[in-house]
Amino acid sequence: MTDQREAASPPVLDVRNLETVFRVRDGQVHAVNGVSFSVREGELLGVVGESGSGKSVTMMSLMGLLPSPPAMVTGGEVLFQGRDVLKMTKQEMRALRGGDIGFVFQDPMTSLNPVFTVGFQIMEPLRVHLGLSKARARERAAELLALVGIPSPAARLDDYPHQFSGGMRQRVMIAIALACDPKVLIADEPTTALDVTIQAQILDLVQKLRTELGMAVIWITHDLGVVAGIADRVMVMYGGQVAEQAPVAELFARPQHPYTRALMQTLPDLGGARKERLLTIAGQPPILRAAPSSCPFAPRCAHVHAKCREANPPVLDRGASHEVACWWTPPQEGRDAA
Repeated sequence: MTDQREAASPPVLDVRNLETVFRVRDGQVHAVNGVSFSVREGELLGVVGESGSGKSVTMMSLMGLLPSPPAMVTGGEVLFQGRDVLKMTKQEMRALRGGDIGFVFQDPMTSLNPVFTVGFQIMEPLRVHLGLSKARARERAAELLALVGIPSPAARLDDYPHQFSGGMRQRVMIAIALACDPKVLIADEPTTALDVTIQAQILDLVQKLRTELGMAVIWITHDLGVVAGIADRVMVMYGGQVAEQAPVAELFARPQHPYTRALMQTLPDLGGARKERLLTIAGQPPILRAAPSSCPFAPRCAHVHAKCREANPPVLDRGASHEVACWWTPPQEGRDAA
C-alpha cells in the first residue's frame, strides 16, 4: 500500500539536509546534522531513537518552535507542498502551525495553559486560522472533543486542564492539533506517560483519524513495539542524523545498522523463546561540539573498524527502499564488511 501511495503522490512534507546548531557559552552543539526524510498523504512515519538522538529537536526545528537564540537552523530545506517553510515570514509560519501542520507535544499538563478552559484553548485556533464566530467555534470544539472520545463533550468545554486525567488531557491536545484539519500531524511521544490501556486507545484513535482524514502522521517514540504496530515506514535516528530508514516490515525483518539491531536486542521476548539476558547498549548518545566527521555510533558499536573513525558514512541504498548510514554490512547479506 505504501509503495503504491509513494508512486501516486508527491510528499506533502519533504525535509532535505536539515541542520540545527545550539550556540552555548563554551561553543556549539550540533543537534541536527543533515537529516532528510519525507512523508506522504495518509502515511505514518515512525521516528525512533534514544533520548538525545535528535528526534524532537528535528521536528521542532522544521516547525520553527525552538528558541532563537540559542537554537539556529543553519542549513537545509523543509518543503511543505512545495514551499520552503524555512523561508516563510513569521506571519506565514503562524498560519502554518496549528493550521496545515498540527503538533501534539510530549507533556499535555505543561502544554495546556492551566488558567484557560479547555474549550477556550480548542476554540482559539478555530477563530485565528478559520475565522469562525465564537458560537460556531464552540460548536466545532465540542465536535472535536467527541471525535477524540471524551464523554459529554459540550459540558467539558468549560472545564480546566487539571479537571482531566492524563489520558483525557492528551486527547484534548490531539483535538487542538486536529482543530483545523491539518495535512500533517506531528506527535512527539504523546503516550509516554500514559498507562498501556490509555496508550492503546490513543494509538487506535490516531490510526482511525489518519484513515478518515487522510492526514500524514509523524510519530516520535522510544517504543519499537508501538512503531511495529502502527507505522508504514520507520526512521531510526542517532547523533542528530538518520541512521536507518525503511518500510516497517523491511526494517524489522532486515535491520542493517548496528544501532537498530542493538535497539531490537533490548526488547523483551514475550514468547519466552529468548534465554539470554537482555542486551544493554553501553555508553550514552554523543554531545556533538562539531559536525560529525566520523560515525557518531562508533564509540558504542560492536562492529566498529578503522573506517568508521575516519569518516562519517553517507546514506547508502540497500534496496527495498532501505537506506542505511553505515560502513558495515550484516553478514547474512552475503557481503563482506566495508
